[in-house]
Amino acid sequence: MLVPENLVYFLGVSVVLTLAPGPDVIFLASQGLAGGPRAGLAVALGLSSGLLVHTTLAALGVSAVFAASPAAFGLVKWAGAVYMAWLAWCAFRERPPAAGAQAPAGSAAALYRRGIIMNLLNPKVALFFLALLPQFVNPARGGVRGQMLVLGLVFMAQVVVVFGAIGYLSGRLGARLLPGPRHARAIAAAKGLVFLSVAVLLSL
Repeated sequence: MLVPENLVYFLGVSVVLTLAPGPDVIFLASQGLAGGPRAGLAVALGLSSGLLVHTTLAALGVSAVFAASPAAFGLVKWAGAVYMAWLAWCAFRERPPAAGAQAPAGSAAALYRRGIIMNLLNPKVALFFLALLPQFVNPARGGVRGQMLVLGLVFMAQVVVVFGAIGYLSGRLGARLLPGPRHARAIAAAKGLVFLSVAVLLSL
């Protein structure tokens, strides 16, 4: 059973770490700016959902094996970089939609999946969970695996709120600053550059 004081402290640390600029935040903000509030929220939910896997792996100890294997770390790291480079290529090839055209019906689902993949292919998230969660676990209170699962769910809950706010606000900002199809080409180019930057960040 977790100590309530530790849980509050963990929540505060989690919010601060979530707000720190990183590949996920950059990716989320760029998607919101380019696609609007709906796109930002879809990506935020996808990024948050990926944390369920990382929480489970950390609680089961799989992340410890992953952290001890440079080959596994490198494989996932480069897979993430390649995926982001592919997204950059797709962004550079985007064509402006016709005036009054609506976004594809499945775009929100596609963005949600993109957020999950982005999160899962960032090996630093797995190592982050492995390093952070045990610091707030008290073995003397029993149920270490259960405590880590609870901490992971608390972290995920605050990520939903924080990332949801970032995605929504960046989407609103993009709708105000870059309205109309005439900006679509510039947005696509900027999005491609952001994806390339995230690919470099992941590879390094």
